[in-house]
This record gives sequence, structure tokens and C-alpha cells, in this order.
Amino acid sequence: MSRIGNKHIDLPAGVTVELNGQKATVKGPKGSLEVLINKGIDVHVDGAVVTFTRQNEEKQTKQNHGTTRANFHNAVVGVTEGYKKILEMRGIGYKAVMKGESVELFAGYSHTIVITPEAGVKISVPEVKGNTGIVLVQVEGIDKQKVGQTAALIRDVRRPEPYLGKGIRYQGEYVATKEGKRAAK
Repeated sequence: MSRIGNKHIDLPAGVTVELNGQKATVKGPKGSLEVLINKGIDVHVDGAVVTFTRQNEEKQTKQNHGTTRANFHNAVVGVTEGYKKILEMRGIGYKAVMKGESVELFAGYSHTIVITPEAGVKISVPEVKGNTGIVLVQVEGIDKQKVGQTAALIRDVRRPEPYLGKGIRYQGEYVATKEGKRAAK
């Protein structure tokens, strides 16, 4: 039994849903998203309540039940609130510069790396107050998957290393640091 799939979704004011076969279009104040409805799942829209039911009890259908509901819920949250991920660049000489829609990263290499966001995603570099040595890169958009993918591409440029903690990490991410050779003696 899928506990996630059995939960209903309450649509906020200003959000509409259109069902077209195996696709659902969710429209809201921030834009519109298409959600794929997996085979074997029925979607019922009753006013401002959306429910999901299974057509059969096959294993794959049970697995798709919760996934379909979660993807639909992510679309509803995306068109109303949107998604945002903030990354921190820590290291001497690390910086980020906007080049149009793309961001150019100086991350300790002999060359710069340019990251172009996916469609519908916006990257920005907010100003940091004080002299903390931390550069912030903000990724935001309405599609949770695209925001996460773009943030992951930025983080993969220079993952945090375990000795000094230098690198690019998500804001609030804990990086366990190891002892160096000197401290172990």
C-alpha cells in the first residue's frame, strides 16, 4: 500500500489542472508545468482536491502510485512557490561572475568553467555582506528536477574536500573534515 499515493492534494487558489490522457498540465501564478501520469494510475480532480487511484494491484503500478503523486505535488508547489537552492563557494580565490544567463566559476583551476542553466532556471550571484570569504550562488525556478540538476552541475565543478573543507557545497550541508598527517602523530 502506498501511503504517499493515497494522500490527496489540496490545490491552492489560482492553480488549475487540465488532464489530457497521460499528461496533466498544472498552471499557477509562476507558470505552468506538464506532469506525466504513469500507466495504471487514475487522476481525479474534484474542485480543489486531487486524488490518485490505482487501476490494478501489480507491483509496478503500486510503485508508480506514490511517484506520480509526488511528481504532481512538486509541480503544484513549483507553480505557486517555486524552488530555490543556494550553494556556497569556499576557498581562496573562488568566485562566481554572471555572463548573461550563465555563470562563470573560478574554482581553483587554471581555467574558468561556464555553467549554462537548463530552460526555466535562473542563476544569480547575490552580494555577501562582510568579509567571510564565502561566495553564494543561487539557483531558482519552478521545476524541482531542473533546479536540482543545475545546482548539482555547479557543485560537481569542485566538490568539498575533506581536509580543509574547500569547494562548492549546498548551504547548510555538513562536510566532515579529517585530521591531517601532522595531527595524527
